[in-house]
Amino acid sequence: MGWVIVLAVLVILGIVGVLMAIAMPKFQKMQVLVDKVNLVSREILTGLSVIRAFGREKTEEERFDKANRDLTKTNLFVNRVMTFMMPVMMLIMYSLTILIVWVGSHRIDGGSMQVGSMTAFITYAMMIVMSFLMLTMMSVMLPRGSVAAKRIDEVLQTKTSVQETAQPKHLQDSKGVLTFDHVCFRYKADGRDVLSDINLNIRSGETIGIIGGTGSAKTSLVQLLPRLYDTTAGHVYIGGVDVRDYDLEILRNSVAMVLQKNELFSGTIAENLRWGNKDATDAEIEEACKQACADEFIERFPDKYNTHIDQGGTNVSGGQKQRLCIARALLKKPRILILDDSTSAVDTGTDAKIRKSFTEKIPGTTVFIIAQRISSVENADHVIVLDNGRISGYGTPAEMLATNPIYQEVYNSQTKGTGDFDEKGGDNNG
Repeated sequence: MGWVIVLAVLVILGIVGVLMAIAMPKFQKMQVLVDKVNLVSREILTGLSVIRAFGREKTEEERFDKANRDLTKTNLFVNRVMTFMMPVMMLIMYSLTILIVWVGSHRIDGGSMQVGSMTAFITYAMMIVMSFLMLTMMSVMLPRGSVAAKRIDEVLQTKTSVQETAQPKHLQDSKGVLTFDHVCFRYKADGRDVLSDINLNIRSGETIGIIGGTGSAKTSLVQLLPRLYDTTAGHVYIGGVDVRDYDLEILRNSVAMVLQKNELFSGTIAENLRWGNKDATDAEIEEACKQACADEFIERFPDKYNTHIDQGGTNVSGGQKQRLCIARALLKKPRILILDDSTSAVDTGTDAKIRKSFTEKIPGTTVFIIAQRISSVENADHVIVLDNGRISGYGTPAEMLATNPIYQEVYNSQTKGTGDFDEKGGDNNG
C-alpha cells in the first residue's frame, strides 16, 4: 500500500510546485508593497505640516490610495490562491483516507491484512501528508521572509568606514596635546570637503569655544575626536598618537558628547544617568547633577532621583533634559567633554554656573563648547571661528573680538541687537 502514499505525496508536490511558480512572485511583491505603504504613511505623518502648508493634501491622499490599491490587489490574489489551496489539500487527505480504506478492506477480506494494521497505516499516512502540508505553508511564508531577510542582510553586511587597527594602543594616563594636522573631511567620497586644512594645537585641560554659522562644520570637527567619522586627509592626534591607532572602545569612553537634541530613555532619572557610568554610586550621581545644575529641579520632584522619565524625556522641559544629559556625560569622567549647543535651552545664568563648575570641578578635562550664544564662549581659553569648514580665526576671546570680523559680527548682533548671526543658513553639517 506504499504506492498510495507515494501517489498522494506526488500530487501534493505538484500542487506546491504550481503554487511556488504562480504565487511566490506575488508573495514577494506583497512584502515590497507593504513596505511601500508603510513608507508613504510615515512620510505623510512626519511631513503633515509641510503638506498642509503647500496644499498637497489631495496629492498625498492619491499617492497613499495608489499604494494601498496595489497592495490590496496583490493581497486579494494571494488570498484567493490560499483559499483554493486549503480545500484541495483537505480533499487530498480525505481522498487518501478513502483510498487506503478501500484498498485495505479488500486485503482484509482476502486475509492479507489486519484491521489494526490498516488503522495504523492510516495514522502514519496522515502524519506524512501533514508534513508535506506544512511544507506547503512554508512555501507561502518563505517569499515574504526572504524579502525582509535580504534587507536585514544588507545592513549586517555593510562595512563601517571606521575600522579598528589590528594592534590598538591604549590611552596613557598622562594627558597630552590634542592636535589637528592638515585635517580635511567629507561625508561622501565624491562630495565636497566639509572641513578643509584644519590645523590646531590644544593643550590638555583647556576650554575651547567654537563659533560659526549654520553649515560651518562645527559638529563635524568635534565628531572626529571620538572617531564617529575618520578624516579624509590629515591626522587627529591625542597625546601625540593618531586617534586611529587607539582602541576604539577606550577612546570613545574617554570622550563624552552632549548634543543639542540628546535623548533620554524611559526609566528613572538615576537609570538614565547611569548610562554614563553603570556603576556610579548615588553620591556620584548627585555630584554630577550639582555640576550640571540639574539638582535644582530634581530636588523639587516628589520622587527626586527615582522620578520616572517618559520615552524621549517628554515629561521634562528642554532645559531640564539638557542638564540631565550634561550630568550623564560628566559621570563618564571623560578626558574630553564636547558640548554641542547643549545649553541652548537654559538661561544665561544657569549656563554661566555650569561653565564655572567645569572650571572648578574638572580642571583637567579638555572642554569643547559649540555655541551660537557669545556668552557661552566668552570665558573660554581659546575660541575657534569656523567659516565654511575653514578656520577663520583662533585665539582668545579678546583677540577674536579685536581681529576677527565673524566674531565681531556675532558679538555685535547679540550685545547690541543689530541682527541675528545665524541667518545666512547653509547645510546641516553644523
